[in-house]
Amino acid sequence: MSFGQEVYRVRFEWGMDGLIALKTSVAAIVIVDVLSFSTCVDIAVSNGATIFPHGERGERAIEYATRNNAIAADHERNSTGFTLSPASLANIPSGTRLVLPSPNGSRLSFEHHGVPIFTACLRNANAVAEYLNKCVGSIGVIAAGEQWPNGSLRPALEDHLGAGALIAMLSGTRSPEAEAGVAVFESVQSHLKSKLDSCGSGRELIDRGFAYDVALAAELNVSNAVPMLDRNAYQDAAIVRSSQQVQASEIVNDR
Repeated sequence: MSFGQEVYRVRFEWGMDGLIALKTSVAAIVIVDVLSFSTCVDIAVSNGATIFPHGERGERAIEYATRNNAIAADHERNSTGFTLSPASLANIPSGTRLVLPSPNGSRLSFEHHGVPIFTACLRNANAVAEYLNKCVGSIGVIAAGEQWPNGSLRPALEDHLGAGALIAMLSGTRSPEAEAGVAVFESVQSHLKSKLDSCGSGRELIDRGFAYDVALAAELNVSNAVPMLDRNAYQDAAIVRSSQQVQASEIVNDR
């Protein structure tokens, strides 16, 4: 299938349709949603929290949190407590179990259907790439994008930049689509913050009073976290792998 970019190790697409196109032919998927899902997950996982993605808001997210012995973040950034604002998670306590409802990054995570899923942003692009280069074969990088009022995909510069930052560090052959992401990132690498501040998504958040969220998202390679989806929750990949090894050992010992 030509649109699956099968002849390349590193592949790139947008949104749910892109995930569906790539997921059956890659060893792992990386979701990039810079403002703000992936940045929120990075910050929370760095602090030792567990993040449950969920594609819907309101009562369904609360019910899902209850079933998973977790609390639900409020989708309104100006609410008190944990929200989709990365700044609200800066001091999240280790061990917190948090449902993070998001129409973009969370929805993509929630619809993974079996393929190993990671999430990356500008903050942890290098850390995620280093892990994948050691542990994973072919990789599909999915820029989440945003949504227009009619629900259609709005390609978002911040996600193209985050994907490009990750792809730039991934080894192996790159599809032309992946190469284009690297070119976009490298063209503005020296002034990332000003580009995030001035792009549509960044301006919208700054106008609403969330300039610090944009500043946090613009920080490049300041985190060592590698958020990996284990069943239905993100934790650091080192914790996930350790847990899987323990489970495998228990299965062997039970035989």
